[in-house]
Amino acid sequence: MPYVNVPNDLSKIKTKMAFNLTKRQLVCFGSAGAVGIPAYLLTRATLGNTGAMFLMLGIMLPAFLLAMYEKDGLPFEKVVRNIIRVKFLRPGIRAYRTENIYAPFTGPGAGKEDVIEKHKEEKRSRRQG
Repeated sequence: MPYVNVPNDLSKIKTKMAFNLTKRQLVCFGSAGAVGIPAYLLTRATLGNTGAMFLMLGIMLPAFLLAMYEKDGLPFEKVVRNIIRVKFLRPGIRAYRTENIYAPFTGPGAGKEDVIEKHKEEKRSRRQG
């Protein structure tokens, strides 16, 4: 009896349009071909076949990357936008800090009165300084 594997997570299944490609892939590949092939044909005489081919590949590769790259269900431009937002637009160090007011009580030989006075002095020095 034949066995067919059925995925449990149906959110990763994408609708295929033509040639077993998604609509996004068709648009990206079509735009890459619409730009890359004329670039090859127009520069073949001046750069030679090899130079024109490398130029065509350089022009078409970004569109292929946009069509095929996907990480955690996000397309390439959203991944790049998130990386730019985290690395450059948002502060790397958060300004908010917590204070553990119970830390003096956990130290060895910490008397209750000494700890309270020390805590009051720290508050006064923060306000003044």
